Amino acid sequence: MTWQAWVAVGAAVLAAVGIGIGIWVARRQRQLRTRLDIAGVPVVEEQPPGSGGPDTLVAVVVNPTKPGTPALRELVTTTIAGRGWPEPLWLETTPDDPGVGQARQALEAGAHLVIAAGGDGTVRAVAEALAHSAVPMGLLPQGTGNLLARNLDLPIGNGPSALAIALDGLNRTIDVGRLTVDRWADAEPPEGAHDENVFLVIGGVGVDAAMVADADEQLKARVGWIAYFVAAVRHLHGRRLRVKVKVDDRDWIEVRGRSLLVGNVGRLPGGITLLPDARIDDGWLDLAALDARGGVAGWAQLLGEVMLQRIGVRNDLPAKIGRIDHVRARQVTVQIVGGEQVQVDGESVGRAKQLSARVDPGALVVRVAPPRT
Repeated sequence: MTWQAWVAVGAAVLAAVGIGIGIWVARRQRQLRTRLDIAGVPVVEEQPPGSGGPDTLVAVVVNPTKPGTPALRELVTTTIAGRGWPEPLWLETTPDDPGVGQARQALEAGAHLVIAAGGDGTVRAVAEALAHSAVPMGLLPQGTGNLLARNLDLPIGNGPSALAIALDGLNRTIDVGRLTVDRWADAEPPEGAHDENVFLVIGGVGVDAAMVADADEQLKARVGWIAYFVAAVRHLHGRRLRVKVKVDDRDWIEVRGRSLLVGNVGRLPGGITLLPDARIDDGWLDLAALDARGGVAGWAQLLGEVMLQRIGVRNDLPAKIGRIDHVRARQVTVQIVGGEQVQVDGESVGRAKQLSARVDPGALVVRVAPPRT
């Protein structure tokens, strides 16, 4: 086995250990806290007219390729029929339309609640259509990452519980991130690509985006989000990212590193929190620049930094070979030397040479669980 292979194996082992620690910390914190929103105080709005009453019209935008879709439809139909509500609209996504058109169709039909049933791509598409409509979005998580559901403490893998929250939960107003590709790296953008992309959790350029682009779909179906970490090992020793960054009205700065992340919130699977100060309704984006030098030692230190900040510990010592630096912004512009892959909420959008991101404050209403008393 070559030394590069040994380094990759070592990094994978260290990552697995770190993930295990993160999972333990996450579970322990859930045992100690009540179910409040991320900022600590739930934001509740009045339900829209008809919501909860006998005339409540529910629409479900569903990705039909996800396992268990027929059983999910039966659950939704039976539950809503038991309440005496009108028959729900069942709107399936297509390869050409991942949910934007279906959600707009639901709005035109007068739906009081639109439920996104699928992965992060379906959730983003429905959110794009519902933004600024005041119609709440419920979530029935079915994907690999389920990033928004995790950050809202919604149940994963429990259809009846998730449906109960979607139908009877509280309304919460959250921010939406908007990432625009100002200049593509290739002569033509990828087929189906959009210049502007909504994100609800986190977007980025660098190792994270390369990991998303390279994740094996069959492996994702078998082992879930762990497939992303398998893909990441292939990029641990790639070249470092070179970008110029402009935050709000500040001067341009040059950044070298492994990833540049722009987030609305920052909790990922496996107990990893990349943006510990991010709040989903504060009107700000949180940026993180991740760097690792010196091979496996640098990645080990970076992983340690990420895990420690999950429990509120920061290491500000200079000259670290693995580090994560944070800044807040309402708008950011990034120029990328040579062009790099870009991702939003775990979905690859293509290679870009320049992108910009901004926060759209309070643009979306989502259904969340009430606080435990």
